[in-house]
Amino acid sequence: MKACFLFGKKIEKIDKLILFMKTNQQKKTAFNTIIKTAAVFTALIMSVESLCAVGFRLPNQDPEAIARGDAFTATADDPSAIYYNPAGITQLPGLQASDGLYVISADTTFSSPAGNAKTDTTPQLVPQLYATYALTNLPLSFGLGVYAPYGLSLNYGNNTPFNTVAEKGSLLYATINPVVAWKITPKLSVAIGPDISLSQLQLQQAIPFDPATRFNYSGEGWDAGYNAGILWQPDPKWAFGVNYRSNTKITYRGKSGQNFGAPFPASTASSVSVPFPEYITGGISFRPTPKWNFEFDLDYTKWSEVKSATISSTPFGAPATLTLDFKNSFIYEFGVTRQLWDGYFASVGYEYSENSSPSANYTPIIPDGNLNLGGMGFGHRGQRWDWMAAFQFAYGTRTVSGDNNAAADGNYRTFNKALNLSATYKF
Repeated sequence: MKACFLFGKKIEKIDKLILFMKTNQQKKTAFNTIIKTAAVFTALIMSVESLCAVGFRLPNQDPEAIARGDAFTATADDPSAIYYNPAGITQLPGLQASDGLYVISADTTFSSPAGNAKTDTTPQLVPQLYATYALTNLPLSFGLGVYAPYGLSLNYGNNTPFNTVAEKGSLLYATINPVVAWKITPKLSVAIGPDISLSQLQLQQAIPFDPATRFNYSGEGWDAGYNAGILWQPDPKWAFGVNYRSNTKITYRGKSGQNFGAPFPASTASSVSVPFPEYITGGISFRPTPKWNFEFDLDYTKWSEVKSATISSTPFGAPATLTLDFKNSFIYEFGVTRQLWDGYFASVGYEYSENSSPSANYTPIIPDGNLNLGGMGFGHRGQRWDWMAAFQFAYGTRTVSGDNNAAADGNYRTFNKALNLSATYKF
């Protein structure tokens, strides 16, 4: 990655000097390599801790978009379009592959008359992989993405005022998403593709009648859905995009356990089904000159599909239900990109994310609230190499009162910091 930052321009010049060219057969070999790499990336995502996000959704999937406040649906002009709007991959010639790394410090603090708590702020990592290929004799493009559209990993430790509600939680969620896009006319493209998601869930809390005892659940599951997109560019100055992702429901099969001892067993086979909501994003891009790109996106998530999650059996015999009753919410996204010189560009953006979790069923392991998110980034597009770096912060406060679990009542403050890096190679 440092080579991309320090020598990206030199690599471009070297490419011109040596007249590096790929044959069709080489491109096929490269694409096969990308497919194999995708399998490795899936395993890598599943082996690292996932991220604290809006609800438990993670809409931050590429630095070019993050720097613009994730307002990218109507622009979608790099391989991460597979996530933001797959119809956008028709804008990308030849074979391209992009690797990215998202690094976040999840920082939530809690205060109440009963005491204080704070999450572990150790940086967490999640990789991203995208590849696209455009046919030369047909108006079709193909893409493959591996990324984490959902995720949450928080650790408050064992000595919190609400330890009988939540202590630790981790949701790992990796999606493999092939897509096909059709450029119907020079101004209109559509795309669709299935997504297969693999997930792991872990939860821990203290037992109310014995706070020194811990109840744990861990399980794994998968499900399939799809995403689709439309990109319409009626004029060089205007572009409109829509992206839709279907809902899924993953049944985690694993075990619940505790360290209470006799007469209860240490663990028992158990399952829990968790719904993941559908969402749709619409965007408008305005480019008054070739050097400026302004975009506004409106993102709607149908969180009302997330009602509750019931662990089918526990060491105590009875099922355990986590009631959530989320409500639908919007994310308002705005971003600006300015082209600079010799392929360099800079972006800034802002987004406002509405709260989706009602106070009555608030759980500290999903510290949801109204969030203000800001982003900025700097990058370069060359003949063979593109690179981008973006910084993002998320800030929000919330006072919870009247929770069904009174121990969770109090003041919450979130101040997350994140860095996203990516490099794209054009074969």
